[in-house]
Amino acid sequence: MALMITDECINCDVCEPECPNEAIYQGEEIYEIDPNRCTQCVGHYDTPQCIEVCPVDCILPDPKHSESEEQLQAKYEKLTSAA
Repeated sequence: MALMITDECINCDVCEPECPNEAIYQGEEIYEIDPNRCTQCVGHYDTPQCIEVCPVDCILPDPKHSESEEQLQAKYEKLTSAA
């Protein structure tokens, strides 16, 4: 399941550089996560790094983008093979 950033985001800028897939970007009002690039850090880390560093706990699983561990792994492999 891709992650999403909620309205509680304070634009502190700590999550964006932590994303190994460059899925986090500055939206119109708050940071946003591209679900096509988010693997919840599968293939890179044991836990999502954006969640680890977020001071306000505003990063949650996105119910609109439900994915299994296998699907996240496949997405990671696709993203890293294109590099």
